[in-house]
Amino acid sequence: MASIGVVATLTVAEGKNADFEAAFSELMAAVSANEPGNEFYAAFQCKDNPQQYKVLERYVDQAALEAHGKSEHFRASGPKLAPCMAAAPVIEYLDGI
Repeated sequence: MASIGVVATLTVAEGKNADFEAAFSELMAAVSANEPGNEFYAAFQCKDNPQQYKVLERYVDQAALEAHGKSEHFRASGPKLAPCMAAAPVIEYLDGI
């Protein structure tokens, strides 16, 4: 079975970058520590737009992706990240080859 890739584009409000990065760093650590089905989970700030971040994710299968969305740490990150956001996330799902 092929892996699942995800690219999430997150737009952060002006003045909220430090808060976003702190909260997202906590989430990245929790995913790494608690999700064996996640192979990669990292955020990158866009060079041409410092208010935009790309989160690159790789899961071993669909079940691992679903477990991520249902995890306590992912749900707990929402209230920390929501005040930082300037727009709804744009999520792309990809099939590994």
